[in-house]
Amino acid sequence: MSELSRFDAVSPLDSRYHDPVFLSFFSEEARIKYHALVELAAVKALHKLKVCSLDVVQDVEQAVSKVTAKAVYEEEDKIKHDIRALVNVIRKYCKDSSKEFVHLGLTSNDVVNTADIVRYRAAVQEIILPKLKELEKTLIDFAIREKSTVQIGRTHGQHAVPITFGFTLANYIDRLGQSIEALEALNNSLVGKIAGAVGAYNAPSLILENPLKFEEFTLAELNLTPSRISSQVIQPEPLIRLLLEINLAFGILANIADDFRHLQRTEISELFEAFESKQVGSSTMPHKRNPINFENVKSFWKTFMPRVTSLFLDQISEHQRDLTNSASSRFNQEILIAFYLSTLRLNRTIAKLSVDSDRMQKNLETSAESIVAEPLYVLLSKYGCKNAHETVRELTLASARQKKPLMVLVNESSALKSFVQKFSTQEKSILENPFNYTGLAEQKTVTVCNYWKKKLNF
Repeated sequence: MSELSRFDAVSPLDSRYHDPVFLSFFSEEARIKYHALVELAAVKALHKLKVCSLDVVQDVEQAVSKVTAKAVYEEEDKIKHDIRALVNVIRKYCKDSSKEFVHLGLTSNDVVNTADIVRYRAAVQEIILPKLKELEKTLIDFAIREKSTVQIGRTHGQHAVPITFGFTLANYIDRLGQSIEALEALNNSLVGKIAGAVGAYNAPSLILENPLKFEEFTLAELNLTPSRISSQVIQPEPLIRLLLEINLAFGILANIADDFRHLQRTEISELFEAFESKQVGSSTMPHKRNPINFENVKSFWKTFMPRVTSLFLDQISEHQRDLTNSASSRFNQEILIAFYLSTLRLNRTIAKLSVDSDRMQKNLETSAESIVAEPLYVLLSKYGCKNAHETVRELTLASARQKKPLMVLVNESSALKSFVQKFSTQEKSILENPFNYTGLAEQKTVTVCNYWKKKLNF
């Protein structure tokens, strides 16, 4: 197969969304390099168990350094087996005295499963978690800056009661922080296996007095610990749990993107994505400034969130192993790639996001006459008014019907006068100015931000 440029690629991940950082973990060259590293780790373990000499280890190490995906694929075209093709290529570069130790006691999935665990774990640790923490820090800085910026809260798409924009952000900060912690724990809990064709150490038992030490030493070279038990494949659940948590975190990113996209609607206009001087929003409408970055994140999530179905289907393997996951599992890495790209884009976009606090205030003002209904009903109840909720509900209907402010009707009501007189100055100020009715929004924002700053060492 000839070399392809990005414009020859079939997948948008390789053309439109290509990022060189992927290559070290997810390219075919990288995948085969990780396979070869497992083979080398096994030879090093054999040396520790005094089965082969240090010269053999050094010889295999130099052979592994010469392995290329191209050479392995050419060999696979001949023999129709990917791991045996890898073994043949490594042996090709070895001295005759070293060849017998390559892949000795291993089965293909000792190599494939373990290599996938090593590279996925490395990708999460080295590129995904750092970028996710950068996004978390960006959100924290943003929330602290906007902790006092009053915004109308929205439920069911309708105006509710006031909060602050910092409080809006703090909810996402807390959700994302929990996902970061979960990802770190799940990533660290991944295990490997070097246990032979059915997981019972049949072949290693023929050549080693202690095949469990062989597994332990091999995986230690890769900074892994052994699965407590396995079949021909590693138990699928640890990796599935990690990818499911990636999917949960992806949903949080999509939720942020969706909310922030809606807040840029013309009739809301509380937020604005940065727009470059030569950027075009529409091929026909020169005035358009579209929230394309938030839309991109939502679109990525829609594409990759359903991949969890394949994860669950791949959980099942007949008896000690079948091949029904051989193709589907190769696409798992795309979940990590898409999540990384969306994290990167969301962080970049939020870092340049503009907040129109004046528009937030005007939007709140459109409901200022009605949002006092909640504090009014609570205060009336506090001072002994029976059926306060129903009383206020009827007054809101009358307010709309008569086109008179709610508080005007309250002050005209002789039935409510005795209760209203009991309201404190501070309570009256809330009813007169609903911008003061933000509860503990600011305090909660600071508390949550400080918690995650400390937890994540920001």
